[in-house]
Amino acid sequence: MRAAVMDAFRQPLVVREMPDPDCPADGVIVQVEASGICRSDWHVWQGHWPLEFPVVMGHEIAGHVVAVGPQVRRVKMGERVVVPFCGGCGVCTWCIDGHQHICSDPWVPGFSPQWPGGFGPLVPVAHADLNAIALPEAVSSVAAAGMGCRYMTAWHGLVDRGRIRPGEWLAVYGCGGVGLSAVQIASALGAQAIAVDLDPAKLEMAAALGAVATVNARANDPVDAVRALTGGGAHVAVDALGLAETCRNALMSLRKRGRHIQIGIATESDRDGILLPTDTILGRELEVIGSYGMPLGGYAPLFAMIESGRLAPERLVTRQVGVEETGPVLESMGRYDTRGIVVITSF
Repeated sequence: MRAAVMDAFRQPLVVREMPDPDCPADGVIVQVEASGICRSDWHVWQGHWPLEFPVVMGHEIAGHVVAVGPQVRRVKMGERVVVPFCGGCGVCTWCIDGHQHICSDPWVPGFSPQWPGGFGPLVPVAHADLNAIALPEAVSSVAAAGMGCRYMTAWHGLVDRGRIRPGEWLAVYGCGGVGLSAVQIASALGAQAIAVDLDPAKLEMAAALGAVATVNARANDPVDAVRALTGGGAHVAVDALGLAETCRNALMSLRKRGRHIQIGIATESDRDGILLPTDTILGRELEVIGSYGMPLGGYAPLFAMIESGRLAPERLVTRQVGVEETGPVLESMGRYDTRGIVVITSF
């Protein structure tokens, strides 16, 4: 198969022929129709997590099944599926309790040579009866690509972890793929989203996706602006970037008893932790909540909102590219040059 391959950290990806993956006995092979290029891939490329080379990255995968292992019972040949990045084993305590996304022995595509991801056309999926999620006819593969990570991550963060409610104020720090997803989802749920970023084009996109206000943090103090717009602070704040500044600003934007949702992954400079205003957290009774991926059972209500027309994840897709453009798109993420979700659709 022809794939974009990483041979070393921070070096250009190379498009070349790689062996076709074998089908696991309890798994399937998915022919990729759309694969998102995610900022988590950028973190991997930067060397923020150890891995072996060569590796075919890509963990936002949608396509159709072209091979089925003998132990698979539910997934059928030809079925259209989305593949979540946070797959489970199905037998540990966390999986049995419905929290497959924090499995004790997780299956993750695109982070090891054994499990190549969506930067190539063929992806093996382990424990497929659990980890291959059937796509409704109303959801295109391009729309579903971001639902392998960014879109479903925003859903879980707001709905399950942040408990966002109609009428509440939400401050979203960082208008990349996760942040823009959070804006659209919150707006569809009746919350009032305020988008914060440095890029006017990203703020314009946030407004088009439902943000009731935008704050350019280059021109304004974002904490003061959010607190003024909300009459004292947001009910919920999301740090979708993982920078020390955006994390602290999101916390300080909250009203008393507000909920901070940490979705953004820390950059290398903050790998050892971010200093938080603990006295403010204590005095205002703030909640600091981590959110990672989404339990696999979360897809049903998410699909229902898409099928009803209340959510439109395809509106976040700004570019469809060939596999040759994967490396340059990935490199541009270090400059925060991408807009919305960029999806590979041809190999």
